[in-house]
Amino acid sequence: MLKLFTLLCVVYTAYGLVLPASMLASYTDAFARTQMLALASAAYSSNPQHCLDSKFTNAKLQRQIYVKNCALVSNDVCSGYTAVLHNDKAIVISFRGTQGFFQLISEANKSVFESQMSWIAGGKVSKYFGDAFTKVWAAGMKDDFATLLAANPGYEVWVSGHSLGGSLASLAASYVIGTKMVDGSRVKLVTYGEPRTGNKDYAHAHDNQLAFSYRVTHNRDVVPHVPNEDFMGYYHNKYEVYYRENMKSGAKFTICNGDEDNGCSDGLWITTSIDDHLHYFEKDISAWGDKGCN
Repeated sequence: MLKLFTLLCVVYTAYGLVLPASMLASYTDAFARTQMLALASAAYSSNPQHCLDSKFTNAKLQRQIYVKNCALVSNDVCSGYTAVLHNDKAIVISFRGTQGFFQLISEANKSVFESQMSWIAGGKVSKYFGDAFTKVWAAGMKDDFATLLAANPGYEVWVSGHSLGGSLASLAASYVIGTKMVDGSRVKLVTYGEPRTGNKDYAHAHDNQLAFSYRVTHNRDVVPHVPNEDFMGYYHNKYEVYYRENMKSGAKFTICNGDEDNGCSDGLWITTSIDDHLHYFEKDISAWGDKGCN
């Protein structure tokens, strides 16, 4: 079914057509705004359970993982957590961004993207992202996820993250499918302000793994546009959900069919906003999460 869906997407994109709403009905503003955003924001909290209690019923944190010196910037910390949402019948994997990554982006430092590594699903990804994911995964997240899968058979897997956390979430979703821990039909991925994570072969492999994969972008957020497409072949995967100007309740959005599509944020001339990167759906993602999503 997933391969058929992907084939239809290719045909529609080739002819410049827009997929029928019924086929893209998987994305809803409410799901991204009220559920997945809270899961991404919770990763910035010292205790994600506070966000889980605030926004979900019968939800329980499994464990939050911290890995020091995980990246290029000295003393930078990568972090993610797993949890279970019993009322929603979903297992959660979520990652946060890091101050070090944000610093590199602010300085237009491309060192984070200069080295690439082969990826299990196909193509190549930034070694910075791949190493960060691998370290957090090996530090206990893999075991925690396996435990939750065994205890909750049939549950969906919801994966989310913001900024660097968006790239780690993209890799996590791809990895659990690629290693056959879970079937792609059970995985829902929503990221916010995700940078380009890998090359075109990775993007296409990712497209073939997931039908429910959405990169939410906010107006002129700078991070989804780094690195440039012409730098070492970096390329986005599907689907972009683009909110122009504001993200208030009821705001209009566009879902673009292509991996890289000028109908969404790629069509902008100026994409240099830090503020748009920090704020999604009218929330300062890290501060909101740190306050328990209240």
